[in-house]
Amino acid sequence: MTPCGETIRITRGRGGEVEVTGTIDAFARDILLRAGFLFLPALRGHWIRLPFDLGQGWENEHAAWAADMLTAARYPVHLDPGLRPHPPGQEAPAAPSRPPAMTADAPPSRPPRR
Repeated sequence: MTPCGETIRITRGRGGEVEVTGTIDAFARDILLRAGFLFLPALRGHWIRLPFDLGQGWENEHAAWAADMLTAARYPVHLDPGLRPHPPGQEAPAAPSRPPAMTADAPPSRPPRR
């Protein structure tokens, strides 16, 4: 848990960057690092953000993944609604269907083995 139960906020900043604010302990830091967040030195501690210019879809997926993992670890988390990959209440898009498996039949140009 964060000290004093402070909420970890994952938001899109004014410049379009996805950043994290709040008090982060070592475990939450590991989760955010695994989700792709960078910890950059700043005047007042660290600036925690996702890399720039990887596309909003990528940023939304990684921000939502981080929020889900932090929530699973029982951290109080606020995720900006605009960072969800799909709006709440809607189903996630279905995975693409897989092509049928290849068979072991001989190609039509070759005679079958005897």
